[in-house]
Amino acid sequence: MRGSSTRARDSKPKGGRPTATTLVATGETRSERRRHRNRQALIEAGYQVMTRKGIDAATMSEITGLADMGAGTVYNYFASKDELAMCIMEQVMDRLSQRIEAVTNNFTDPAQVYAFGIRNVMIAATTDERWRWLMRRSEVIAGAMYQVMGPYAIRDIRNAVLAGRYRVEDPELAWRQATHAIVGFSLAVCDKSIMPGKMDEAVVNLLGMVGVRRGEAWEIARRPCPELPSE
Repeated sequence: MRGSSTRARDSKPKGGRPTATTLVATGETRSERRRHRNRQALIEAGYQVMTRKGIDAATMSEITGLADMGAGTVYNYFASKDELAMCIMEQVMDRLSQRIEAVTNNFTDPAQVYAFGIRNVMIAATTDERWRWLMRRSEVIAGAMYQVMGPYAIRDIRNAVLAGRYRVEDPELAWRQATHAIVGFSLAVCDKSIMPGKMDEAVVNLLGMVGVRRGEAWEIARRPCPELPSE
C-alpha cells in the first residue's frame, strides 16, 4: 500500500528476508546460513505448491520434492504443515502488499492509496482459498496482517495525515483496529451472512476510522479500481 510518486521515496518500508551477505555481517555461521537457505527454499516450494493446489491438498512430500530435500527434512524447520502454511501466508501477504504498491505508486491522492489497499486485502481474503484456510483463526490472521502489511498500511495512513486527507492521531492503532474489521467483514462474506456487494460500504466505514467524512469516503470508495499485477 504505497502512495504516489510525489511522496518521498525514502518512506518505503525497510526490512525483508536476510541475505547471505547480511548473515555473514551479523556473525552467522556457515551451518546457520545453510539452515536459513533451506528454510527459505521450503517456504518458496510450499508457496508454489499451495498456490497451485490449495493448503489442504498440498502434501509435505510434494513440497520437499520441489525443494530437492528429503521427505523428513521439513520437520527440522517446521513442526507441522500448519506452521509452514502460516509462514507461506505471511509471504502471500507481503507479496500482495508489493502488488498493491505497484499500482498505488501511480496515484496522486494519498487518501486513495490506503482505500485501494484495504479493498484489495478484503478481495483476497474473500476470494483466495489460501486466505480462507486461515480465516477461522481470526486472531492469528489479524496479527499476521498487522505485522506483515503494517509497514505499508501505517506509512500510507501517515502520508495521508501529512497531506491533510486523513485525521487520526495514532496510525498504528488505526491499522490494528482495521485488521480485525477486515477479518470480521471477510469472514462474514465467506459465511454468506454479508453480501460481497457491501464491500464499498466496508471501505467507507474503514475510512471513517481514519477521520474521513462519510460523503468524501463514499467518493473515494467509488473511484475506479485498477487491476493488480499478476502474482
